[in-house]
Amino acid sequence: MPTLLIADDHPLFREALRGAVARVLPDAALREADSVDALYALVEAESDADLLLLDLNMPGAQGFSALVHLRALHPQLPIVVVSAREEPATMRRALDHGAVGFIPKSADAATLGAALTTVLDGDRWAPAAAFAAPAANADEHEAAQRLRDLTPQQFRVLQMLGAGLLNKQIGYELGVSEATVKAHVTAILRKLGANNRTQAVLIAGRLALDPSAIVPPPEEAE
Repeated sequence: MPTLLIADDHPLFREALRGAVARVLPDAALREADSVDALYALVEAESDADLLLLDLNMPGAQGFSALVHLRALHPQLPIVVVSAREEPATMRRALDHGAVGFIPKSADAATLGAALTTVLDGDRWAPAAAFAAPAANADEHEAAQRLRDLTPQQFRVLQMLGAGLLNKQIGYELGVSEATVKAHVTAILRKLGANNRTQAVLIAGRLALDPSAIVPPPEEAE
């Protein structure tokens, strides 16, 4: 009996995915997450899952960074990106960063079923336009490689830096001291090869859906 994980913050779309999966795999066990933190906990708890369906626009995921991070932590878990972003370049970037498939949210039930069957059989599936699009650039691949070295907690801190939070605010959100946050930031800068938090966020921002829209965070003493 296969186990499928669904990560999407929209209840209606999770319901639609459940229905599509049930038609193709009536015996599948389904587990769901509605936030990035819930997703990380779910993947840890379901380490033998057969497939993860990941919404690219889930809050906190920040483009392809969550995909890259999950691939580094759980290389055995196949991930299919499910998104309303259907530009060929976006689909190709997802495949280049380790997704085994890309399913547009506009896909009908038959297409969704065919895609799920294909990836569970061990093959990749995406619209033909994805494979014809240009590959992700070298800077983006370099940023992805550096992100893979972060621990889960360091990755969370980096995501919060990208959201513009200061050390004190991050400590409050994570339930740790400001000194602990500063230690995480120092480790993040070292692993990313960045001199300050602005550079770190811009490096991670190469994996955003729209890198040009990344806003540098406020600087503060480390």
